[in-house]
Amino acid sequence: MLSSPGGLVMTSLHYAAISLEILGSLVICAGVLVTTCLFLYRAWVYGQINRFYLKYRRGMGKAILLGLEILIAGDIIKTTTHGFELEHLIVLGLLVLIRTFLSFALEIEINGHLPWKRPPDEDME
Repeated sequence: MLSSPGGLVMTSLHYAAISLEILGSLVICAGVLVTTCLFLYRAWVYGQINRFYLKYRRGMGKAILLGLEILIAGDIIKTTTHGFELEHLIVLGLLVLIRTFLSFALEIEINGHLPWKRPPDEDME
């Protein structure tokens, strides 16, 4: 597999895809852990759960969105290096479709509006 330059490239891309999948999973797990710890700390210190709940949900959504985007990148690399068989392309298409839907739904949940309906004052964030 590594005897030809193409084999080395394919092997490197395979490991890159696996690394992105691991990184995406770690981003989601770390985001959930950090935002939960921050929420619990703030709720405990200030004694107000409702005050920090929306920040908690936004932080959680952002972590999941970032992790999903990294996972999609890993899926694309894995599929393109694994071969362009119809079965693999269909699986990639379904994964991207599902993850894109989740990303879109989370974006609406986090910001409270459609991504292209951004209020003028949010453009500077």
